[in-house]
Amino acid sequence: MLRYLTAGESHGPALTVIVEGLPAGLPIDVAGIGDELARRRLGYGRGPRMRFERDEIRILGGVRHGRTLGSPVAIEILNSEWPKWEEEMSAAAGTPTKKLTQPRPGHADLVGMQKYGFDDARDVLERASARETAARVAAGALAKALLDQLGVRIVSHVARIGTVATASSQRPGPDDLDVVDENEVRCFDADVAHAMIAEIKAAAKEGDSLGGVAEVIAYGVPAGLGSHVHWDRKLDGLLAGALMSIQAVKAVEIGDGAEQATQRGSVAHDAIAVDSTQAKSGGYVRRSDHAGGLEGGMTSGAPVIARVSMKPLASLNRPVLETVDVVTKESTVSFKERTDVTAVPALGVVAEAMVALVLANEAVRKFGGDSVAEFVRNANSYLEHMGETPSSARGA
Repeated sequence: MLRYLTAGESHGPALTVIVEGLPAGLPIDVAGIGDELARRRLGYGRGPRMRFERDEIRILGGVRHGRTLGSPVAIEILNSEWPKWEEEMSAAAGTPTKKLTQPRPGHADLVGMQKYGFDDARDVLERASARETAARVAAGALAKALLDQLGVRIVSHVARIGTVATASSQRPGPDDLDVVDENEVRCFDADVAHAMIAEIKAAAKEGDSLGGVAEVIAYGVPAGLGSHVHWDRKLDGLLAGALMSIQAVKAVEIGDGAEQATQRGSVAHDAIAVDSTQAKSGGYVRRSDHAGGLEGGMTSGAPVIARVSMKPLASLNRPVLETVDVVTKESTVSFKERTDVTAVPALGVVAEAMVALVLANEAVRKFGGDSVAEFVRNANSYLEHMGETPSSARGA
């Protein structure tokens, strides 16, 4: 299995991620990881922290001379702002200079304080912060490197910010990621992007925040990842869980899932045809992709498509949300923490990482191998024989 674990707080000295299960011999480009982290900071509507926050990366283990060793890979992402927070976030015994006692509605603040017995919201928000996603993006960069060995490419784009949504049915292809990233809101529809920026400016003027929708597409995924045999092995469930775990995400849709609920079966499903050139789907193709590349909890060989919906951020630049001071019990407004107007452009990048981690884990489960050469060899053997006429399950 491929698994990962992150540690660290938003204003702590560093974030750390450990990724276990990568085969030996996988080329790792530290600069490439840095590029992925830089993509996470993209987007109109991000706060000032994104402009001066730098992600200095150190690989602490698992890689030698640019290749994985088969042992766990440890990555440290240093916090350039640490000197400003060294006293407030010190691990040494002491007392905070200021306690945050007015929890923000919509954030983890109050429930976290109740659950763990804290009297300071900072003890919760530092870990609940979306800054943690930087560690996920670093882990996702490793997963993307492994999937690249199979020819899998993952892209994302913004489909909605606030009330402004693209009506275009066009999606970015596997080679369009640079085009998306060059757009200020990472929208593939340049005309709609202007309206999105106007929406962000209007919300910023009022000190408010906006949510939206990002779509992730994985191209070149071979058929047969995931399984129908148990609830916890169904790939659509694994993807939904991973994407729902992203901070502020409140809904996940696979393919045309929401629209399919209103359709008849005669139009909702993807017709099957034969195409001998399609090796990754065993010589079969789907005429459409309403299912988002997943049938029965398994990949079909069509592009895997997921839409991720993010709520407006709970931190506002003009706090107006009513709350209660947990010490005095008096009604007040939530405290102000430096924030973005919207983080939807970054959502797509984080969602790419989560999809990559899930798909890479299933690829490792399916193809195995202690080295990249063995992993690729096993995958090629599977693809070579997948299109053959099925034999009896009893061994005929």
